[in-house]
Amino acid sequence: MDVLWRAISEDEPGPKWAGLFAEYWPDYHRWWAREGDAARPTYVESRRALKRHMPEIVPLYDQLCELAGGGDQAARFLSFYCPPPYLSGCSQAIWPGRQPVMVRNYDYSPAAFDSLVLHTRWKGRAVMGTSDGLWGLVDGVNDAGLAISLTFGGRRVVGEGFGVPVILRYVLQTCKTAEEAGEVLARVPTHMSYNVTVLDAKRRYLTALMAPDRPALLTHAAVATNHQENVEWISHARFTATVERERYLLQRLTLHPETEEKFIGAFLKPPLYSTAYSAGFGTLYTAVYRSRKREMDLRWPGAIWRFSLADFTEGSRVIKVPDGAGLGV
Repeated sequence: MDVLWRAISEDEPGPKWAGLFAEYWPDYHRWWAREGDAARPTYVESRRALKRHMPEIVPLYDQLCELAGGGDQAARFLSFYCPPPYLSGCSQAIWPGRQPVMVRNYDYSPAAFDSLVLHTRWKGRAVMGTSDGLWGLVDGVNDAGLAISLTFGGRRVVGEGFGVPVILRYVLQTCKTAEEAGEVLARVPTHMSYNVTVLDAKRRYLTALMAPDRPALLTHAAVATNHQENVEWISHARFTATVERERYLLQRLTLHPETEEKFIGAFLKPPLYSTAYSAGFGTLYTAVYRSRKREMDLRWPGAIWRFSLADFTEGSRVIKVPDGAGLGV
């Protein structure tokens, strides 16, 4: 199947974002409401949670809710508070050269994916990254040179907290350093387990092992796949080969030092590159973040799309995904 990718820039929330919301909302609404309206927190509960844990972005949230039409369900969805559970694959690592680079594969179903790069200057902070939920991000970089990326943490537990894409947006809107990001990731509650890696312009990095049922653990790990300290969901670990991918990346970083381009190239081949599209865990893209340069690449086998935060160019690309990829899970 062909997947249309778009790159869109809008300094402040306006007609472009409103148009995107109108386009994507029917599919997101079906997903958000699949367990029934009563299964999701109320608007009052959702906004109160945002105000308590991420107060700096409440004005932005209110602005987006208005652009989305001011409806109750749309506002509750946009809060990302206690959303339905969802799973992804993903691998990410920091290549430790003179100018460290964050590289990640995003493994998910294209049928449930924005396929959108957003460039914004919301509230005076320039951010670009891969969209999820139309204002959340699964990876991105800001004008301070802080880059961030997530992987699923490989645990079944679901609790009270936020969908991690809005947490990544919050980090990029409010933080400049890895240390500041770590403080946010340690205190903001997440509804599922995720591994979030950050890299700043001064070469400092960390990986936060986030969970809804225990305190976040801040580590100096340069590699994250789909488990945390130990494998807890054995069948998921086997299916996604999380341990094997982690070992492979660690070996490339320690036993076989290599050039930046060769390291990036490894993400476009097995065992890091996944072809499990029919099960919803195929690799949709490889992202490369050069935090000091405020640059981002999207890569696929045979294609590269480059972006600069300072000189962002809108556009579109059609990417071929193997047949059957749209089946999802």
